[in-house]
Amino acid sequence: MGKVKFPATYEDLEALPVGWVGELIDDALWAFPRPAKWNAWSASALGVRLGAAFGEGQGGRGGWWVLDEPELHLGAQVLVPDLAAWRCERVPDLFARDAPAFDVAPDWVCEVLSPSTAALDRGRKLALYHQQGVGHAWLVDPRARTVEVFRREPPGWRTVGRHGGDEVIHAEPFGAEPLPLVRLWAPPRPVAPGDSSHQG
Repeated sequence: MGKVKFPATYEDLEALPVGWVGELIDDALWAFPRPAKWNAWSASALGVRLGAAFGEGQGGRGGWWVLDEPELHLGAQVLVPDLAAWRCERVPDLFARDAPAFDVAPDWVCEVLSPSTAALDRGRKLALYHQQGVGHAWLVDPRARTVEVFRREPPGWRTVGRHGGDEVIHAEPFGAEPLPLVRLWAPPRPVAPGDSSHQG
């Protein structure tokens, strides 16, 4: 389901059925059911890898707060990217307040595309992330097995990488560590006990 109400309020968002993800974009409520299994795998796998390599307190390089589906309150917009990350040095007090949402724009966002969300993710949401000062954005398509990497520049987003399949990439802003894309795609076959070939 796409846009369901205009104009809408936060109360409309809170009234959504359990398991639905809602966003307020330009005073309109957009609501979608939980993503398909392929999307859930890609988002989870990417979050785990980036968290282990760059997440604060994870034993890797550190320096980033990496979160799944944070609710962002950016002015009048309420956005829920599939993944987002903030540089710890920029917002060391990100968790100082006990609040359910974040009112500081992240440094990186990632949207995992599905047929029902791709137009919104590529269009208005990407424009809003740029407007709010997000430095990098990734679009992951688990069906096409592609990752698009964008860097913010004053006029708009600049595409700095298009990758796919089984490539091993070094993608901004996490280029310090290799990312094997094969780990982001759902396993094509049942995983036998003790089979670690699908793991990083």
